[in-house]
Amino acid sequence: MFDFNDHPFLVVWEMTRACALVCRHCRAAAKIHRHPQELDGEEAYRFVDQVVRAHPGIFILTGGDPMQRPDLYDIVAYASSKGLRVALSPSVTPLFLQADLQRLKEAGCARISISIDGATRESHDRFRGIKGTWDMTMQALQNIRAAGIEVQVNTTFTRQNIKDFDGFVKLLEDIKPVLWSVFQLVPTGRGKVADLLNAFEMEELFVKLAHLSTRVPYDIKTTEGHHYRRVVLQQLHDEKALKKRAPIGINDGKGFVFVSHIGEIQPSGFLPITGGNARTDELIDVYRNHEVFRNLRNSSLLKGKCGVCEYKDICGGSRARAYALTGDYLGEEPLCAYVSPHYHPAPVSAPAAT
Repeated sequence: MFDFNDHPFLVVWEMTRACALVCRHCRAAAKIHRHPQELDGEEAYRFVDQVVRAHPGIFILTGGDPMQRPDLYDIVAYASSKGLRVALSPSVTPLFLQADLQRLKEAGCARISISIDGATRESHDRFRGIKGTWDMTMQALQNIRAAGIEVQVNTTFTRQNIKDFDGFVKLLEDIKPVLWSVFQLVPTGRGKVADLLNAFEMEELFVKLAHLSTRVPYDIKTTEGHHYRRVVLQQLHDEKALKKRAPIGINDGKGFVFVSHIGEIQPSGFLPITGGNARTDELIDVYRNHEVFRNLRNSSLLKGKCGVCEYKDICGGSRARAYALTGDYLGEEPLCAYVSPHYHPAPVSAPAAT
């Protein structure tokens, strides 16, 4: 059991922002070259020691592209030797295709997540911004399976690819991942407001996912689509379906903490509010005690329809999307179609007569 006030279930480290791809939705707005102030050398290992003291369930190495780090294999081995369950989220580039995945497995990498954002070669390459990425991705999946490492597929649904839902489902029949992680866009980095689904499109997507989850061999979760949990309960009436992968209720700053390439400690990579820096602050202290993190774990502080929603403790809405679209990380989820019967908005006053 995880007490989110005591420690996070997920710690995600953005090892670098360097990446060879130019994905249209990139949270990090990744760059070609590594930043000179990245956590590096001995301070990288000291940071891993902080993660060990935070006792997460999973430690995820991401970017940018973590394959750009020459010390990646050693860091995976060090973290694993300290008892952490390590997962890797690389970009699929020639660099990854050349990686020694057997060495990564022996170092302790338990899972690798690969992004597929188009159900066809043309749509995926267009989304990722580099021609040939589809072919590299299919080769990467073969390489991961050959190394005996778990495969996770990440997909970000936007206005550009939502019509391909059935194509994704068909594709996953062949890939056979252990998990499909479905991301909902947050307009930060390269992500654009114009690419967002609307609330009703997102609701329809979540209903499809909920019913799909009953007939496929892989798990399904959402990222920045927290109201999927509400849809699962409404559609399937099965709380156990929410407990397969992780404790119920994880959200930005609530069971989740993100550390940027330069050490900034934030509620998530999509919610860029900095509570401290791993160079000068202890990760678990910031997570437990910083005002923003404490507020994010207090559902009684949520505003608007989220504040009175009966699902707020298992959902809570995307705090990152609320912040990106309204400037208030405690504001209501802008893209949730559900209105609780407990919600009674104040009537809009007519303009005063002149």
